Amino acid sequence: MVKTKTVYVCQNCGADSPKWIGKCPSCGQWNTYVEEIISTGKKTQSYGNIDGEKSKPELLRNIDVQQTVRVDTLNGEFNRVLGGGIVPGSLILVGGEPGIGKSTLALQIALQMKAVKTLYVSGEESAPQIRLRAERLGHLSESECLIFTETSLEAILNTGRSEMPGLIIIDSIQTLHSGSIESSPGSVSQVRECAAQLLKFSKQSHIPVIIIGHITKDGSLAGPKILEHIVDTVLQFEGDQNHIYRILRSVKNRFGSTSEIGVYEMQGSGLREILNPSEILISQNPDHLSGVAVSATLEGIRPLLIEVQALVGNSAYATPQRSATGFDLRRLSMLLAVLEKRAGFKLSAKDVFLNIAGGIRVDDPAIDLGVVSAILSSAVDIPVEEGTCFAGELGLSGEIRPVNRLEQRLTEAEKLGFKRMFMSKYSKKGIDFDRFNIKITFVSKVQEIPRLLFG
Repeated sequence: MVKTKTVYVCQNCGADSPKWIGKCPSCGQWNTYVEEIISTGKKTQSYGNIDGEKSKPELLRNIDVQQTVRVDTLNGEFNRVLGGGIVPGSLILVGGEPGIGKSTLALQIALQMKAVKTLYVSGEESAPQIRLRAERLGHLSESECLIFTETSLEAILNTGRSEMPGLIIIDSIQTLHSGSIESSPGSVSQVRECAAQLLKFSKQSHIPVIIIGHITKDGSLAGPKILEHIVDTVLQFEGDQNHIYRILRSVKNRFGSTSEIGVYEMQGSGLREILNPSEILISQNPDHLSGVAVSATLEGIRPLLIEVQALVGNSAYATPQRSATGFDLRRLSMLLAVLEKRAGFKLSAKDVFLNIAGGIRVDDPAIDLGVVSAILSSAVDIPVEEGTCFAGELGLSGEIRPVNRLEQRLTEAEKLGFKRMFMSKYSKKGIDFDRFNIKITFVSKVQEIPRLLFG
């Protein structure tokens, strides 16, 4: 009789222990150790190429390098984040909050690629359920999408070898299980083994594979950290379920930049690509109101113009309220302290509320100048002149510091019809401002802003 060997494995970081322990010494999480069978006395794992031949070492200079043509997904935002399309033989991991739209994005890509046969493997939905969602997304009659509801890794790989599709989508990696591992689906061992086998299959067959992964309560991808090391590309699908906009962000990309983002709008018919996010982040309210300023920021390498809204009022309590949505509250407190110390605005007894319109979160320090201008506008109840935007970082001594990639911000502001931009006077080096059809106002200290804005 074959003796079974078990081990306790942390479901958060993958550390193992011969016995159960309450707190993981590696990641510090409590009650994450689960007993798993790691050996049953038999080895079912096989090695070799997809055609059965064994791999042989080759001399580096003799390897034939062919130009790899990326696969066009016909989804401009998805192509942008990947760096121009899907690289054949790549393994792509897409993660995000529950209900954010990961499955919708994957199915929409499968349906849009009309000239490519795709294999959509689902371990979470039945085939009729996927058909109902596909009818809502459209492109159903023109697509070459095969639906396969299966959770066995061996069955999925055999189907991939027989069908040889142009793209395989796995929804999700936590539902798969391999016969060579005795633990339950979603465990660290199963996720690691399934990801390794899918990587091996994609590299040998040159078929790209997109796998959807769940995330934990702290926002990180579920499963062992090695999962992110195995795959070629890690994409995070972010957004707020209370807002309709979604951001696809690249966390890791072996074949392109990690600075690109894709912006989508969630609609009843699926995800709509937002080609110009600046237009949706700026309100089209014709009434020019106080407390509103437009700032030029960057999401990755993509310039965006966002609307900063501020409300300053008398406090009804002994302790004034400070609230920020989409902006760091501690940085807001710092900016208010600088305004009071350097510009003489007494805001310590005022309630200050700040909001970044559109439901996005911004960490770019270049919007400091826009935040300060919106607060000053609300404090004196005078609107900022229409067609004005801001780009500058505020220092503790009250100086306006220059920001990076200023030319991209100017180009985006000019494209949207802005006539004037405030920026640091230390940004003059190396930039030809004459080629921009926009008035540049240089400021060096925060004390100058109220006079330049409101006279």
